[in-house]
Amino acid sequence: MAGSSGVDMDPDVALRLFEEGATLVLLGVPRGTELGIDLKSWQVGPRFRGVKMIPPGLHFLHFCSANSPSCGGEIGPKSGLFLTLKPREILLAHWDPKEEDLDFSASRNDEEVNRIRGTLPELDSYLGPYPFEVMRKWVSLTDQISQELAVNLQPLSGRVCAFSDIIPEVQFRHTKDRAEQPRNDTACQSMKEGLDRLPKMKQREGTELRFSVIPKKTYPPGASPAEITRCSMDLSYSLETVLEQNYPEQPLNLLGELQFAFVCFLVGNVYEGFEHWKCLLAVLCRSEEAMRRRKELYLGLITVLYHQLGEVPPDFFVDIVSQNNFLTSTLQVKGEFINLKSDWMEEILALFSKSWLSKS
Repeated sequence: MAGSSGVDMDPDVALRLFEEGATLVLLGVPRGTELGIDLKSWQVGPRFRGVKMIPPGLHFLHFCSANSPSCGGEIGPKSGLFLTLKPREILLAHWDPKEEDLDFSASRNDEEVNRIRGTLPELDSYLGPYPFEVMRKWVSLTDQISQELAVNLQPLSGRVCAFSDIIPEVQFRHTKDRAEQPRNDTACQSMKEGLDRLPKMKQREGTELRFSVIPKKTYPPGASPAEITRCSMDLSYSLETVLEQNYPEQPLNLLGELQFAFVCFLVGNVYEGFEHWKCLLAVLCRSEEAMRRRKELYLGLITVLYHQLGEVPPDFFVDIVSQNNFLTSTLQVKGEFINLKSDWMEEILALFSKSWLSKS
């Protein structure tokens, strides 16, 4: 693979990964395709057949198809999938040129997988080693994401895509359907008229990320005006609703969802992941009552945020128009709730300063 890292690996670690690591055999991937695993990516060369010595556990395989150099060499949008690999496991995939995707159906054929296992010595020189230098950072960004959680959050299609696959709400298969739509043969008299003429679109079923739904109403049914005001300032009701509906037995899975959304954005280039990450963080940081009752959740949030903040520049969250930093203001809200008297709140602000202010 072009651009492979030359970082030295401890011989004992290398031997253990060689014996216990998983292998991805990826056949037919076109030269020039951008392909990566976790936080590292490469441009595929002519000898590439896959990745070896992969530590067992959760990983994110991602790729971008590319035009040939004679056609401009443009890189397409990124697609990816979360995989939970077992020791010595072999996953086999063939490149589908029509779909520009990896087809893992061959991995369900035990006979074919065993045949590949028998040819691994011959394939070895065609397999790139897992970039072990990113392993520690990858684990720190995903340690709350279980296999079950990744499966539940990933789209039913099995692919996390940088661009949404959208289709018209009405397919216009018949002349009657088209006749009922606004005419486009005259000039628009207003912006609203122009928007109304556009076809209504929706995301293709099965391609959407399955994040928890954050309630639009921040207060319970039948709440009094005073309760509505209180629940609008303290979002504990919203947080408890999310936990009750999605993670009643394992509330710390909410931190896994926060990590999943962040990785989808950071590595998968999925803007929806960034928006959901911001929404979850805002709810967590504006839930005063929950902070007192769910200390384990908030202690975990400190660690999760610390590692995430190390991956983005200090001005990343600044609103271009207002120059307002989303994350700084969000953490300030949390600080105001508890008057900075809590030891763990002082710790998160110290870690925030350490990870960001050192970059300024």
